[in-house]
Amino acid sequence: MNAEDPGRVVLLTASHRVAPGLLSWPAWQTLHAADRVLCAERDHPQLPYLREAGVAVEHTAPTAEELVDDCAGGRTVVVLVGGEGNRPLTDGLSRLGGSGRVRMPDLELLPGSYDLPGARFLDLVQVMDRVRTECPWTSGKTHRGLAKYAIEEAYELVEAIEAGDREELREELGDVLLQVVFHARIAEEDPDEPFAVDDVAATIVDKLIRRHPHVFGDETAATPEDVHAHWLRTKAVEKQRDSATDGVPLGQPALALAAKLGSRARQAGVDVPLPAGDSLGHRLLALAVRAEADGTDPEAALRAAARAYRNAIRAAEGLDTAPDTVEG
Repeated sequence: MNAEDPGRVVLLTASHRVAPGLLSWPAWQTLHAADRVLCAERDHPQLPYLREAGVAVEHTAPTAEELVDDCAGGRTVVVLVGGEGNRPLTDGLSRLGGSGRVRMPDLELLPGSYDLPGARFLDLVQVMDRVRTECPWTSGKTHRGLAKYAIEEAYELVEAIEAGDREELREELGDVLLQVVFHARIAEEDPDEPFAVDDVAATIVDKLIRRHPHVFGDETAATPEDVHAHWLRTKAVEKQRDSATDGVPLGQPALALAAKLGSRARQAGVDVPLPAGDSLGHRLLALAVRAEADGTDPEAALRAAARAYRNAIRAAEGLDTAPDTVEG
């Protein structure tokens, strides 16, 4: 060992969103080869797995000066850093290095594990669980009481999409996701038929796999039309509906409802004339059904026209034409 070698300090981090003990191979190599492994937290989640792997961990929180001195002579000291980091230690090492008076050891930040895609979703589930438990407003909410918020958030998401605002789109997607996690958390408390967010995710995963046999099975689909046909066939087998109209929510906006009914009738091959009449409702129904058959979303088309009308009103009032905005 070279007495002049200032040694090496390794700050080992691990994602709290990955199961403890699942460390990278470089992390395990460094731990086994280190002269000392230090951890200030006695309840650090990695400790049982390090002990099982034969890594001796000392429960101590050295100062930056003590750590630098301990590395002298070419020694390697690994500091197991918690989820919140170790700000006093890193600040102290920065001050020592910046002073120019101390020969610093090599400093290395070694991630022992990395977040997987979707890792922040786990954070959302944990935060929602705590809010449900501790917040007086949230803890009293029911599925029925939250229903109106799901509708509002869905409309705000559509508005963000149509406005083309990427920042608002990200925020509104989060608000819609919150509704899903919120309802799933409430569902855990049902005394008769409880389910959790994992059950919700498992259900949609199974559905996606079943309805994409060209991706997860032996079927083939060369065009979007082929995919749609697969989806409809699988859905028909699953639902076993008596009528093409079964499952169409009557509470949705009227134009969307008319277009959906027209779509269902067309896909089912039900040749039924539109209700006779010359009222405004009959004319709107005919327009909506025809628009859907031509590949136009009548609800979106009317919203676009309404936005243009709003801008015309503002212009007549001598006001600037305001860009589409979304209230969070």
